[in-house]
Amino acid sequence: MPREGLRQRTASANMHGDDYRDAIVNEPEKPRPVREEVVWGKTPDGQVFRVPTTHDVLTALFHPAYPKSHLDILNLSLLGLQLILFYCLPRVTSKRFFLLYFIFWRTAYNAGLGWVLTKQSKKKWIVREIQRLGWLDETRRPAMRRWIRAQLAGKMGKDYSFDDLPLEYNAWLLFRQLVDVILLNDFLAYCMFAFASFRVPEGLSLPVHVLRWIGGISLIVFNVWVKTEAHNVVKDYGWYWGDCFFQRGALVFDGVFELAPHPMYSVGYAGYYGLSLIVGSYPVLFVSLTAHAAQFAFLILFENPHIERMYGKRKPIAVRKPLFPDGASKPRQVNNKEMPISDTYHEDSVNESTPGATEGETASESELETDTMSTPRSQPRRGRELPAVVGATVDSSRRPGSRQLISEHDLHHKYFRRDVVILHNIDLLRSSDVMLVLLIIYLCVASCLPALSHHTTSMLHFVHACTWCTFHSFGLGLLLRAQSQSKFIVRHFLKNYHYPPNDNGDGAVQEAFTNWKSIYNMSLCMTYISLGGLAWKTYSWPEMWSEGDALLRHTLGALLIGLHAWAAKESYEVLGVFGWFYGDFFAEDFPAHLEYTGIFRYLDNPELMSGASFLGLALISGSKLVGFLAVMRFVSHWWFLKTVENPHMRKLYGESLRKEAGFVKVIKNVATKNARLLESRAGRHAPDIRRVAKEVKGTFDKVFEETADVVEEFLAKSKPKISEVVQETKVLLQQSRERLIITRVANDLSSCDIAKYQISILPNQFGDKRFHLGEPIRVHWQAPQGHSRWDWVGIYRVAANKSTLVTKTSTCGKWLPVHDEEWDGDVPLSSHRVSPKSLEPETGTLTFRGSTLPWKVGQYEVRYHHDGKYNVLSIDGPFEVYVEKHRSLDFDSVRECLSHIVPLCLDNDPSLIPLSCGGTGTTETSSDADGAVDGPSSDDFTFWSEGQAKRISTAITEAFDVEYAPDVVMADANLTALAKRILVSKQLLVNS
Repeated sequence: MPREGLRQRTASANMHGDDYRDAIVNEPEKPRPVREEVVWGKTPDGQVFRVPTTHDVLTALFHPAYPKSHLDILNLSLLGLQLILFYCLPRVTSKRFFLLYFIFWRTAYNAGLGWVLTKQSKKKWIVREIQRLGWLDETRRPAMRRWIRAQLAGKMGKDYSFDDLPLEYNAWLLFRQLVDVILLNDFLAYCMFAFASFRVPEGLSLPVHVLRWIGGISLIVFNVWVKTEAHNVVKDYGWYWGDCFFQRGALVFDGVFELAPHPMYSVGYAGYYGLSLIVGSYPVLFVSLTAHAAQFAFLILFENPHIERMYGKRKPIAVRKPLFPDGASKPRQVNNKEMPISDTYHEDSVNESTPGATEGETASESELETDTMSTPRSQPRRGRELPAVVGATVDSSRRPGSRQLISEHDLHHKYFRRDVVILHNIDLLRSSDVMLVLLIIYLCVASCLPALSHHTTSMLHFVHACTWCTFHSFGLGLLLRAQSQSKFIVRHFLKNYHYPPNDNGDGAVQEAFTNWKSIYNMSLCMTYISLGGLAWKTYSWPEMWSEGDALLRHTLGALLIGLHAWAAKESYEVLGVFGWFYGDFFAEDFPAHLEYTGIFRYLDNPELMSGASFLGLALISGSKLVGFLAVMRFVSHWWFLKTVENPHMRKLYGESLRKEAGFVKVIKNVATKNARLLESRAGRHAPDIRRVAKEVKGTFDKVFEETADVVEEFLAKSKPKISEVVQETKVLLQQSRERLIITRVANDLSSCDIAKYQISILPNQFGDKRFHLGEPIRVHWQAPQGHSRWDWVGIYRVAANKSTLVTKTSTCGKWLPVHDEEWDGDVPLSSHRVSPKSLEPETGTLTFRGSTLPWKVGQYEVRYHHDGKYNVLSIDGPFEVYVEKHRSLDFDSVRECLSHIVPLCLDNDPSLIPLSCGGTGTTETSSDADGAVDGPSSDDFTFWSEGQAKRISTAITEAFDVEYAPDVVMADANLTALAKRILVSKQLLVNS
């Protein structure tokens, strides 16, 4: 019995090498019988057959001893016609004609064959069309069958039997003759165009011409060698894409395929450039480049996807496989620290041979992340307690004395954490990314600026300084207020970055605070640098220092700048680095106490003196623009104190805040004494003085209150409007995505009895129409016999379509065909058929699962559509998609909720879901003499794609009201780790 899919080699294989050589030496020479190599093929339905020998196309076509089929005669006629036209047409006409003729054949090759082969690779389209047309059916089309048989049998050898071979093989031979017509005419048309464009370049020396011809001929010879060697490796089976029709053993890509990736499509086109050198024509060179690019498009759009479908193997991501399994090299000890041996042999380093299309390429598994090291704080910290985690009985706990195995997955997420590659993974709350973006913006703006006048330059500096002043006070102020109210910055890092599961959230707090410090310091520096730049650009050296107020302005300005520097220094000495960077907005484990020492003994908010430097530079420069910025600085900082810092201080310290600062108290006491003294001396005018004083005080208070109210009202009104704009933009984008379709409708539905079409949603196991996110949804349909086999059913949000007769929004992939065999992806096959007519209606059940399900909670409906169009014949709904909420915030309930959510989001694939949830994945453990070694946990799960991780993050958001990026879910990939992360996040955000 032949082995399926393998070549049967008849050489003796049981002797060892030395025995075999001795046998050759000792035995007398005698003729050895030559046994032919037998190749076996297998069709998609499992039929095994012996693959006949095929002949070389050039020999079969041009050798006069070989019989010629009708297609061969057509091919020779077309080739001969090209030669005749080349000699008959004028030079200019010949050049234009063969350019268009080559474009035609190149399009037929790359676009035509690519489209046909893609359909054959996916749905066996060519074979099905031949079956549908009955070309090889003796009862339906006997004449066509006899003609095809004559075309194929005449070109094959004695081992070919048309009647004994399967349809797939004969279809491939027929397709092969079509390919010969296209390829040979494409090649000759290119050559004729090149020869018609021949010229001798002027201005070149003889040695250059000689080198040009030598180089061109060398490239052509190299091209011929590459094509010949490639054909010797893949044979006719690979040359004519035989694996689209049947299987014939494993393709081994060696020889020239080790020279370069895809040699037939890359270096195999070197002859194009060699001929371009010889003919000395730039048009030929550019046509060669275009044709070569088209060939690469054929490779990318058809060849590589086909090879991936045929020979590729999906690899799950987030797999925890130990780097040092039992029996492999162990980490070595260096200075009492474990260091991995760099040259440790990895058991996955040797793989089976793969097709050339995948050689040298590595599969990208998941986006990797790395921890950020932060400097420990100088003060002692109180650790956070995590409720209900200590007593967990899941296998996440590690035994004392056990050594945890290291997996490549965990190492990746330890050292790589959404690192920026060019501009990918930019995060504007990460200080290094902000600085990178600013640097790029500054360089781009500076390089694009033309020569500017002095006035324009001053205005540009003013806008620059005003932008930084606004960002520093209002931008960072709003960000800090959001952190105080909802821990916005900490939430952001919890959502987008992975931290060790047992750090109790400290990693997110530290990284959020670290990045805030860098952004704040950068903004502070840029605010004063931009102000200094504006003052410098608007400053003019006084001609006479002794006249006017120049000397006074400079003196007062310098004093104000010095006052600001002194106040900032004194503030820093009291606040320290913790208070300088508003640490109490982030670190809750620092002792909460107030000390009114140093400059704070006199002033509650000495930061207001930061405006003194603005005012000082305004006096020195004498610029109204700098003066405007000084006023803006005072107003913005006053707003910051009123709306950001003071509310947070009241929330944090409550009644321990003092009512008045020392300076204010002294001034009030002095003012009170002077008021009493003035009142005693004023006599009968005292009541009028008190009234005027109250009116003046009331006026100032009213001005401040009204100013504060105006700013607060502006921000209060702006926030909902901005949120509304953002929300409306999201809705519009979603609706535009759904509505980006061309609605195809049938013009006449008179032949359809709509009453006979029915669709209904089958209840779930609890008897209602509420389905958990990820739960399969079954739909029952009924249609009359004779209905179109292109009918389909889609799921839509309720109220997404106003009409019940025509659907005008896209399903975004949430649809299923009634008859799947009549569709090629989302395109109905051309073999349009209707169901046979009968009195009994046709029924069936469709099951929506995986990517065809809606992955957002809400109300939905199902619609039955007619004939591949958007005419609605039946509607049922609504039904609800929901996410199970946690019952209580403890470890067991959170993990139990996740154990229900995760398998549904992973399509209940046994190879992906955790072992603890019924998965079939294998765990690998190892042990040594010192103690047990923990292997992969039974709570681990994996993914086929990042989309599945996104489903889990969506479900977690709905169930627990915490957001995680898909990268964080992929980094954990463990029920216990995710449950702990959720508990830590809820604990951190419980006060928000």
